[in-house]
Order: sequence, then C-alpha cells, then structure tokens
Amino acid sequence: MNVPLELSFGHIEKTSDLESLIRERVEKLEQVCDYLSSCRVSLDRIRHTPRRGSPYRVRVDLTVPPGHELVATREPGEGDVEDVLHSIVREVFDAAQRQLKELVQKQRGKLKSHPEQEVVAIVSRLYPEEG
Repeated sequence: MNVPLELSFGHIEKTSDLESLIRERVEKLEQVCDYLSSCRVSLDRIRHTPRRGSPYRVRVDLTVPPGHELVATREPGEGDVEDVLHSIVREVFDAAQRQLKELVQKQRGKLKSHPEQEVVAIVSRLYPEEG
C-alpha cells in the first residue's frame, strides 16, 4: 500500500486483538489486489443503546488506482444487539473483499459474461409509423 493503514476508534477501546484482526484482514485484501493505494478503517459505537440491532458502526474505505474508491460499511441498528464487534469487522471485510475481487476482475478483463446478455444491435434512429 502506498499510504499506511489508517485506523480510527470512536467510543471503542482499542485492543491488540481487534487491531491484529484488522491488520490480518488488510493483508488478505492486499493479496487480492497488490496495488491498493490506501485503506482506512473506522470503528465507532453510538452513545445511546439502539432498541434493536448492533450499536457498532464499522467502515472500510479502499482506494484503488487509477481512481476507484470502494466502501464497505455496517451501520448501527443493523444485525442483532448481541453481535460481537469482531464478527462485525469480519463481515465488513468480507464485503470489501468481494467488491475488491470484482473490481480487479473488471480491470484485468476477466469478468464473466453471459452470451444471452450481450448486445446484438444498437438502435440509432426511430422512424415514425406511417399510416
């Protein structure tokens, strides 16, 4: 990566377990795309307890040359109240990895195409009906 990993914790205690999990998952992203420009990860816990869903917000921003930005996020209120932060981080990184794989495949021209969805003709002009 051109820019070092940026981690931000808001209202969450920064633990070595959590930080090592994030660094491990970033390394997996770098295996998918070895030319990542930057990766920003932010974790936050909302101050009030939601009536339902998780209180955590996790966001992963990836910048991939020549100018692509991918974002995977999980907002407070999604999922279950009992969701553990570690599992939410894994979920968000899995989503980021799927997006990154798809982008890399597009860039390399290896995206799967379906013949029935290919364009057969392009209409360039419509003539009005006569009579």
